[in-house]
Amino acid sequence: MTMSDKTKAWNVALIQSDIILGQPAQNRERMETKMEQAVSAPEKPDVIVLSEMWNTGYDLNQIGSLADPDGKESRAWLASFARTHGVHIVAGSIAEKRGDKVYNTMLVFDRTGREVASYSKIHLFRLMEEEKHLAPGDRAVKFELDGIPSGASICYDIRFPELARTLSLNGTEVLFVPAEWPHPRLHHWRTLLMARAIENQMYVIACNRTGTGGRDVFFGHSLIIDPWGEIVAEGGEEEEIVTGRVDLGLVAEVRGRIPVFSDRRPSLYEL
Repeated sequence: MTMSDKTKAWNVALIQSDIILGQPAQNRERMETKMEQAVSAPEKPDVIVLSEMWNTGYDLNQIGSLADPDGKESRAWLASFARTHGVHIVAGSIAEKRGDKVYNTMLVFDRTGREVASYSKIHLFRLMEEEKHLAPGDRAVKFELDGIPSGASICYDIRFPELARTLSLNGTEVLFVPAEWPHPRLHHWRTLLMARAIENQMYVIACNRTGTGGRDVFFGHSLIIDPWGEIVAEGGEEEEIVTGRVDLGLVAEVRGRIPVFSDRRPSLYEL
């Protein structure tokens, strides 16, 4: 699908799913089944989004042996699925082993199966002891899908508004956020995502897992939020495929009506 300026729209499907702790093969099978369901829907998605660490969950004590070496297996399967079904895949994130380190890495594939981006989470969450088992990424990542400038953020990253603002200042119109965000912080999840959308006048598309992992209970509530901060679609707390239509022309309209970026005074933001 090639989009003109007048028809910038996506159908988006968020795969809100439970994850089996430490079982990459079973998790891939579950994800493939749900992705097949998504592309078989009457309104076929243009973009499929997965949640954070869908291949292993937070089985951090074994993550070195469970992680996908260089992401090769995940990359081959996801590229093939994207190419076969002609769909973009923002493949949440996986535990990816590079050398002797493991990263929490988002992979992105376009409709042809070409990998257009990879992003390793740069803010590691101490409450889940990520910093003891995972290596942080070292760069922000921007990419394009159908010519639409898009950005990457993973879970805890949304607590750092500098990242989203940097991406938006560099033209990002859609921010993708895979997550494993647990109870009791549902209010934080919804509020932070809406704030990132409003202050940066961009779409925020966030896919959160459900189910239980160790001591944590994950609440779903995957969200598609428009540049006004309005909720386009929101999941419940159980497994489901959350769908919504994204009018990408709305970004330019909102940015034109409230000129936040041209009204910035960065020279005054330092004390």
